[in-house]
Amino acid sequence: MSTLANKIQEVFNEPGCGKNQGKSEKERKKGCTKQLTPGGAAGGCAFDGAKIALQPITDVAHLVHGPIACEGNSWDNRGAKSSGSQLYRTSFTTDINETDVVFGGEKRLYKSIKEIIEKYDPPAVFVYQTCVPAMIGDDIGAVCKTATEKLGKPVVPIYSPGFVGAKNLGNKLAGEAILDYVIGTEEPEYTTPYDINIIGEYNLSGELWQVKPLLDELGIRILACISGDAKYHEVACSHRAKAAMMVCSKAMINIARKMQERYDIPYFEGSFYGIGDMSDSLREIARLLIERGAPAELMERTEAVIAREEARAWKEIEVYKQRLAGKRVLLITGGVKSWSVVAALQEGGMEIVGTSVKKSTKEDKEKIKEIMGQDAHMIDDMTPREMYKMLKEAKADIMLSGGRSQFIALKAKMPWLDINQERHHAYAGYVGMVELVREIDKALSNPIWEQVRRPAPWDETTWEEVADAAIAKEAAELAANPELAEQKRRAQNVCNCKAIDTGTIEDAIRDHKLTTVERITEHTHAGGGCGKCAGSIASILARVSETASVTEAA
Repeated sequence: MSTLANKIQEVFNEPGCGKNQGKSEKERKKGCTKQLTPGGAAGGCAFDGAKIALQPITDVAHLVHGPIACEGNSWDNRGAKSSGSQLYRTSFTTDINETDVVFGGEKRLYKSIKEIIEKYDPPAVFVYQTCVPAMIGDDIGAVCKTATEKLGKPVVPIYSPGFVGAKNLGNKLAGEAILDYVIGTEEPEYTTPYDINIIGEYNLSGELWQVKPLLDELGIRILACISGDAKYHEVACSHRAKAAMMVCSKAMINIARKMQERYDIPYFEGSFYGIGDMSDSLREIARLLIERGAPAELMERTEAVIAREEARAWKEIEVYKQRLAGKRVLLITGGVKSWSVVAALQEGGMEIVGTSVKKSTKEDKEKIKEIMGQDAHMIDDMTPREMYKMLKEAKADIMLSGGRSQFIALKAKMPWLDINQERHHAYAGYVGMVELVREIDKALSNPIWEQVRRPAPWDETTWEEVADAAIAKEAAELAANPELAEQKRRAQNVCNCKAIDTGTIEDAIRDHKLTTVERITEHTHAGGGCGKCAGSIASILARVSETASVTEAA
């Protein structure tokens, strides 16, 4: 476990992470070594994060060493597509039991690896460590090393027990595993000046395939996509790429940064969502390749492809744009999609009434402000009631979110479109942008909404009218009583794990002159649980600091 603890410390001290670099050395060290608390894995554990990051490597056997529920809860939970092998969709688990807990599960693990290699002959086996084997002390590293030597196949240990942290930590631990055991272990059959890596792209619903044809046309070869539609050999050879594009920095920034250090592969962060962002990404790929030795005429060919594809996309969108102009969208997502999808929707002529930033980095939030303006309505976290209220008050025409939020939209009788990982439509690239606009238009134009919004003939007062009346009454009471409104605002819960409200945090900031989220956590314990409220705490800190500055200036 000491090796795992060291690896976690290294991941948390990631120089490529803007949030991490915003801390002092003392705060960074203290924050990264603090004891984990119950709730730290809410929203997905480290094992889940590691599995979803690497499972799209399609020809590898992914073996989960743990109780069967770990594999059952994580198997095939994203719509990552494959153009070849389907082995990644076969579920493998050691299914350890009570006897293994008492006597150890290492023999069972070795037998499972041996059986997989004999029956399926994969190029490699990835072994995922879960909570129980980690706690009973199974040395999966030693077992994997022995299996590699005796069975003649790479067997890679993924140190990712769920109790060490949340999903995002698991993403990075998965990246560390392939950096340590896979990348650089094989050589490509040949190389070209046009070889690139795409990092943090999972080919959800086949989105990579909407981009790859354009790269193929330009002669740009995706040496490795880490990890969408990837093959083990491609990932092992990825150290020979000339440049890289980082699609999701929150998940795999450590891979891009370390490959730049070790193999001199420059990278940039870009997006395939939206016409403008897609064009910018193609230009940046061409620019980096030219810097690394590709012919200068690559940029001319890239601009020609961009001009053609943009013209084609705008022509197809024009039909829908007339109907969608001025339509108001509530975007409940996070991370890269919090800004990349915003740009795409604006290109379609729609207005964004709010976008969630629950899983977004500081850089993501800055990009939102750049796209939407300084008055951008960014939402850290919302309860279902608040989401329903916002749909009503903002008079949004449609909500884009993940599947778990769809029922709020349905209760509000508002159209809803899945924009998250479980979606069945691909929205990347120029083709994907047209598809996104088409799906939004279909959702808005569906005649079912006219039907469901009609009151039932037997209801004198619908539940929606009761809810709207309650919301209106509450708003009127607060407007008539500013003191009550202020009490309610201060009493609003920020940290659910520790039950810390807004007022407690604001008072601590003022009384103790706190300047960082970490210091606020020390004084109030807010953010000391699952960590999901860190963004909300940072927003409160920024607001109080801004108010204090204005007061001092006055």
